[in-house]
Amino acid sequence: MKFSESWLREWVNPSVNREELAHQITMAGLEVDGIDTVAADFSGVVVGEVVECGQHPDADKLRVTKINVGGDELIDIVCGAPNCRLGLKVAVAMVGAVLPGDFKIKKAKLRGQPSFGMLCSYGEIGIDIESDGIIELPVDAPIGKDVRDYLDLDDAIIDVDLTANRADCLGMAGLAREVGVLNRQAVTEPTWEAVTATITDEVSIAIEAEQECGRYLARVIKNVNVKAATPLWMQEKLRRSGIRSIDPIVDITNFVLIEFGQPMHAFDNAKLEGGIQVRKPIGEEKLTLLDGNEITIPEGMLIIADQAKPLALAGVFGGEYSGVTTDTTDIMLECAFFAPLAILGKARKIGLHTDASHRFERGVDPELQHKVMDRASRLVLDICGGEAGPVVEAKSDANLPQPVQIVLRRSKLDRILGHHIEDSNVTEILERLGFAVDVSEGLWSVTTATYRFDMAIEEDLIEEVARIYGYNNIPNIAPIAQLSMSDHNESDISLKRVRSMLVARGFQEAVTYSFVDPKQQNLIHPDAEAMILPNPISVEMSAMRLSMFTGLLSAVGYNQSRQQNRVRMFETGLRFVPNETADSGVSQQPMLAAVITGNQNDEHWSMDSKTVDFFDLKGDLEAVIGLTVADTEFSFRAASHPALHPGQCAEILRDDRVIGIIGTVHPTLEKPFGLNGKTIIFELELDALLHAKLPLAQTVSKFPANRRDIAIVVDDSIAAEDVVKMIRKVGENQLVGINLFDVYQGKGVEEGKKSLAIALLLQDNTRTLEEKEIAEMVDVVVSSLKAEFNASLRD
Repeated sequence: MKFSESWLREWVNPSVNREELAHQITMAGLEVDGIDTVAADFSGVVVGEVVECGQHPDADKLRVTKINVGGDELIDIVCGAPNCRLGLKVAVAMVGAVLPGDFKIKKAKLRGQPSFGMLCSYGEIGIDIESDGIIELPVDAPIGKDVRDYLDLDDAIIDVDLTANRADCLGMAGLAREVGVLNRQAVTEPTWEAVTATITDEVSIAIEAEQECGRYLARVIKNVNVKAATPLWMQEKLRRSGIRSIDPIVDITNFVLIEFGQPMHAFDNAKLEGGIQVRKPIGEEKLTLLDGNEITIPEGMLIIADQAKPLALAGVFGGEYSGVTTDTTDIMLECAFFAPLAILGKARKIGLHTDASHRFERGVDPELQHKVMDRASRLVLDICGGEAGPVVEAKSDANLPQPVQIVLRRSKLDRILGHHIEDSNVTEILERLGFAVDVSEGLWSVTTATYRFDMAIEEDLIEEVARIYGYNNIPNIAPIAQLSMSDHNESDISLKRVRSMLVARGFQEAVTYSFVDPKQQNLIHPDAEAMILPNPISVEMSAMRLSMFTGLLSAVGYNQSRQQNRVRMFETGLRFVPNETADSGVSQQPMLAAVITGNQNDEHWSMDSKTVDFFDLKGDLEAVIGLTVADTEFSFRAASHPALHPGQCAEILRDDRVIGIIGTVHPTLEKPFGLNGKTIIFELELDALLHAKLPLAQTVSKFPANRRDIAIVVDDSIAAEDVVKMIRKVGENQLVGINLFDVYQGKGVEEGKKSLAIALLLQDNTRTLEEKEIAEMVDVVVSSLKAEFNASLRD
């Protein structure tokens, strides 16, 4: 927000210079972005009066004037401005004056007529105001006064960058209140004569959306002169706040917007049909805005309408049809309180961001509307004339924000600040902020002000006390902390170890959004219901992810479309599964997922180029599982998944509980995700992975180990894993190792059967095993496999 320093000092004038004032404001949390001058440097320009104005004898577009600048003699000046006329108060650059750009005024002759100076336009003295001629000063401008002093051009424009929670400072009143608090000075608000109704004209108001509009005020003012000139003082205050002067009615509503932070709007009363309605759109209603664009009003947007049509977007922008024009004689002023959530984001839906929506989105004081309506009414009557009707109000007390009751404890204040501020000082700060304070032993019971929407909890008050007391007044004291051993389970695996393992195996970590495209997610989980966001960033990011698959597959497609043919990525994060029993209605589960595609290795002259397959990713997953030192607790079981290829999909189990899924992405998903070639992916629950078995120290046998290989024939439907489990179960302590090293089907093996070659490693810690004992152990294994699986030794 931009504001004029001199305007601020009309409200409160602390004894600090401009730089100190800017530093104060910044240290209070309202960062000053910049300080600009109001006008360029110039000198020697005074207020003058045109006492004679005649046509130049030798030039159609020039006039010969005599100017009174308060001296004994009148000054002859030749002027070419079309608005130069008798009786006009003007800005006169005297001989010797220096204008911006080091332009010096000298005596001259123009077409034979002497000219001892120049009548200046705004641009010629470095003021950024559009005009068709020379400056027209008010009739009461004192002749001979320096123009810099008269227009207060030594003023500065201070640009403050406000955070979203400080909407109370989006007006001169709020800024002045803040500066007054910082300097322990009272604020002097402007005064005016209250407006009393002189006519009975009024409009009826019906608020149909009471939750969105808690208060709506309207007043009819008749017989106004909209062609009246906006006073120069108002034009200058608006300009220095970054607002261009348009016409007196618009200027007045903009002026009170900057003065008090309360948006207003003026309607042409003659164009209203019946009473005012504050409601939502009915069907597809259209509205032509003041900028000439016709829109279809979005569903759910709050509008101001009469009995026949929409008039304006509430809290955002007015409509062209009901706007004030040069033909307007009767106006209706509106001043309302709209709830922040009712306006939040609505302007951006139609590509707008206005001064009104900027303030309503952040919060406007719900008790301010009557004061601002009276202020605007008085300005209209003083500048444009007219007759005012009574103020009509419609409100819903239940939907107006109420002051918040907060208890501030001395113990918590000292603990958070690490510094003791005297009780009297704390009380004074809170009261200067406009809060009602009731003090008791070690407690402050605070009732906040209605303009402070950001006050809700005890920490908010502590922040205010520290801010006003001055962060630089709080000494730097090192915190005292007790060191203690962290409370952790030794058997837990850190997520860092899992990440390091995958990175070491050539993976790169990806971080994708938790919200995904519901259409893409539905392809992966067609039968699952996802959590849909009420206010998403975009339609493509409106669903919370049910698995990591959607984000990772999209990332693979994104990389492949940019010539990255070999992709190996992993991600850790939350998935969001709707769950009615959960407090928030959704279960958040930490997951680990990885995906590979392309060649097994980067291109190299010593390696064959081979595409990845299911077992490549399964091997990476088994390496991660190896961190648990509990490989036997994990197993894989054939399964099906709508996103994975039939026959190339398996469930991941730990202790017979399904914790994840691994498989090749189904070909039907390649086009929607932009995939090129075979893609393999897995996902499993992190909580089920990050628990390891503590290793136990065992004696290393000094006796030799003996290996015996067996080749057994079993039905093709029998999983090799089940065979290995059976061998481990019947093996005694001497069976220290089992390894499946070959699977064969073909010549010599009956159709429907397969041959499994398994190495058995036998060893004892106390003695060397004899051949008889080894043979007996092998026989026990073969007998058990025959009984369980009808297995036979291969010939």
